[in-house]
Amino acid sequence: MKALVLAGGTGTRLRPFSYSMPKQLIPIVNRPVLEHVLDNVRAVGVTEAGVVVGSGERQIREAIGDGDRLGVKVTYIPQDEPLGLAHCVTIARPFLGDDDFVMYLGDNMLPDGIAEPAARFTATRPAAHVVVRKVANPQSFGVAEFGPDGTLERVVEKPKRPRSDLALIGVYFFTAAVHRAVAAIGPSARGELEITDAIQWLVDDGAEVTAAEYPGYWRDVGRVEDVLECNRRLLGGLPPRLDGSLDAASDVTGPVVVEAGARVVRSRIEGPALIGGDSVVEDSEVGPGTTVGRGCVISGTRLRDSVVMDGARLTGVAGLRDSVIGRGAVVGGHPPGGVFRLVVGDEARIETAA
Repeated sequence: MKALVLAGGTGTRLRPFSYSMPKQLIPIVNRPVLEHVLDNVRAVGVTEAGVVVGSGERQIREAIGDGDRLGVKVTYIPQDEPLGLAHCVTIARPFLGDDDFVMYLGDNMLPDGIAEPAARFTATRPAAHVVVRKVANPQSFGVAEFGPDGTLERVVEKPKRPRSDLALIGVYFFTAAVHRAVAAIGPSARGELEITDAIQWLVDDGAEVTAAEYPGYWRDVGRVEDVLECNRRLLGGLPPRLDGSLDAASDVTGPVVVEAGARVVRSRIEGPALIGGDSVVEDSEVGPGTTVGRGCVISGTRLRDSVVMDGARLTGVAGLRDSVIGRGAVVGGHPPGGVFRLVVGDEARIETAA
């Protein structure tokens, strides 16, 4: 089995970050979402992954390389413009051949892995097996509708009046039968080749199509709020580790990771928290629920429930929470008392004064 990982798209809901980085490179516990995805496909025995890329191809290539570091051989498949998930299957056909494959959206986090749905698919090899989950807003997803006997009867893309709250959450398993379905469908009303239409074509053609509800944690990290919530969730599972330095005037409580080269000076770190390599935290309070990237400077700052990306610098910011600070951003000054929430893109500069 191969993997087809979709890492194109524009990520409009993640602006301002998606102006300067592909959304699949947003860090969760200091690792790009795309790395977490490739970890999951490798864990089910997949060693070849085709990664569909758009305008962010250069950054994704720089971050992932040939995949050797992650144990997966990566083949990049350029897509000139986002024309739908089924279009990705079409342009990936030379890579996929007639092999079974898992199609995985590259901005979806499933930290509990995909071993269970992968095992279901390989045991019976239906033409398609889709992974679903109950959601509060099914009109924003492809939705699976089932008959009284539990048989999948219909798959609808973003229905205005959903008849089910079971959404397709971005992991699909296919045999080569899907290529016939993709070739048979036309663009939807929004001008895209929808994978839901291809799956429905298989159902109507009498092919076996199965679905199963995913029991683990899942998050589409398409919004800042999702990034923060997912980051907190994964931080809680990290084993404590102190590879950097902690001076005698500093205090660490709870599960905290301080990576090699990081220095904590006259500061308090409350876990779960992660301080990235070569960062400096001084005269500050960090955590809980906070990730500080690599090469950052946090000075005279109180920070919690936030994500600070690589190379950012925060100075004299008292009371920052639920914030995402982009790569190389600078936030400084002496703001008035209170708690602030900031969403700051890459290389931004913010100065505050009382």
